[in-house]
Amino acid sequence: MNLVGTPKNPVPLGAAVGYIDVRKGLRLRYASWQSALKSRRGTVCIFPGRSEYIEKYFEVVGELRRRGFAVAVLDWRGQGGSSRLTRHPLRGHVNHFSEYEEDLGHFMKNVVLPDCPTPYFALAHSMAATVLFKASTKRGCWFSRMVMMAPMVKVHGLPVSHKLCRQMADGLCLFGLGRRAVPGRKVEYVLNETFEGNPLTSDRERFLRNLSVLKAEPSLAVGPPTIGWLRAALSAMQELEDERFAPRIRVPVLMMAAGDDRIVSSKAIEDFASRLRAGSQIVMRGARHEILQERDPIREQFWAAFDAFVPGAVMSEPLLSRAS
Repeated sequence: MNLVGTPKNPVPLGAAVGYIDVRKGLRLRYASWQSALKSRRGTVCIFPGRSEYIEKYFEVVGELRRRGFAVAVLDWRGQGGSSRLTRHPLRGHVNHFSEYEEDLGHFMKNVVLPDCPTPYFALAHSMAATVLFKASTKRGCWFSRMVMMAPMVKVHGLPVSHKLCRQMADGLCLFGLGRRAVPGRKVEYVLNETFEGNPLTSDRERFLRNLSVLKAEPSLAVGPPTIGWLRAALSAMQELEDERFAPRIRVPVLMMAAGDDRIVSSKAIEDFASRLRAGSQIVMRGARHEILQERDPIREQFWAAFDAFVPGAVMSEPLLSRAS
């Protein structure tokens, strides 16, 4: 699948698009761009959240390229233009988050390392941050710094506790129901989705822009997760809850929490940040879950923090050493 452009969301010029063949029946779509400036500051690797797709980050790609970065973006398995893992293509599914770590490894080794300038920086949203946290505890992590937007440390909206929900999901998977959709969850970003009351962004134009992409290419859409995905996510978040986990992260981390987030817990992000060896968190007041799809004043705060944290701009020492 080529990149999908719309009048309000055109494909940035100079895109290189391709697929990574992981194994039979599993292909990962990626896209990359070179810097728009002669001076190169390295490469920012964008890792979308659950149900997202490369096209959603075209605006961000342009903003990074104008800052002198090359950019590379991955569609995780089961979403975007990558292979779907169930017969029902709207169901987002994995058995374990280690499968996403496998995607990350293939993406870095086949796309970023051969063709993109160093140093490498990660820009990850929600679910992707959970994957990157685990990868950053291992030897040979590729990234010099990581910026996490509304990281999925703990989720809102579960009918019971995380522990009980995980036990229920374990039982359902044991009975072979892991590929069934989570009950009671409506499809996100389907063609009849309305802006009013959405938990993702308070910016109407960007919300409608993203919806226009899915209207142009409905196959990019992903609906509710499967019970197996939920079990995998809860297991991954359980690892993050361990007090010994955060200090194992050796890469400096900047986390952006959304002040009005109804998807993940901003309090859990703050607690996680307090345990990091080299990291901090900033609350974006008035932002909903998708910070980079938000209104311009919120996005300006994001870019000010990003520019202060990523090398090439003047950094504030307190930003690296404390949780705010």
